[in-house]
Amino acid sequence: MNTEKNGTTATPAYQQLKDYVRKMIETGQWRLGDMIPTELSLASEFSLSRMTVNRALRELVSENVLTRVRGRGTFITDRRYQSTVIEIRSIADEIRSRGDAHRSKILLLESTHDTPALQTLELPQTGTAFHSRIVHFDNDTPIQFEDRYVNSLVFPDYLEQDFEAETPNEYMMRVAPAQGAEYWITARKTNAMVRQALLMPIGEPCLVLRRRTRALGQIASDVTLWHPASRYKLSGRY
Repeated sequence: MNTEKNGTTATPAYQQLKDYVRKMIETGQWRLGDMIPTELSLASEFSLSRMTVNRALRELVSENVLTRVRGRGTFITDRRYQSTVIEIRSIADEIRSRGDAHRSKILLLESTHDTPALQTLELPQTGTAFHSRIVHFDNDTPIQFEDRYVNSLVFPDYLEQDFEAETPNEYMMRVAPAQGAEYWITARKTNAMVRQALLMPIGEPCLVLRRRTRALGQIASDVTLWHPASRYKLSGRY
């Protein structure tokens, strides 16, 4: 890859590489969610320095064309997800946006070989999933019961995180941003565990959001979020 000239204007090598990456995406040769070649491979293929390749990829990340995942590689960002009706937003952000204080109480954080969970996450029967149950508080009022199963291949360090300092959603969006999701919203009666965790009276219904999220080309997480109907509303704009 050589520096090209158009009249008196030269096209820097890093810009040519950026154009090449965009062309590969636009022509469908690289698909949304795919991992691209490593910096070393690109430097070798186009006879560029690692510094030049790094600059090109770094700028594409800042432009939301690529997503870097530490320890895994660089992926094509699936920007189609940005137009979905329900935004994947941290409950902590929602609470803080109202000027309130968020805190979490961890009820469960473990590995599991639960067959339904493995099937939902499309993991083999011999695989491992992670399971967490966390109550989120708006000031001192419990507002969400989060029951989450996580793909251990996508988030191998999940159990090592401090989810009182950072929510699972914030951690996962930082490590492997969502490429897509499917969700279901229902009104349901609670079981005793959820009712006690959310300090709800018997008979009060919950607004329940179940969401299955994809990242790195895999099902990354399956979460059920319980909200007391009297303390929560779901809204959006399109």
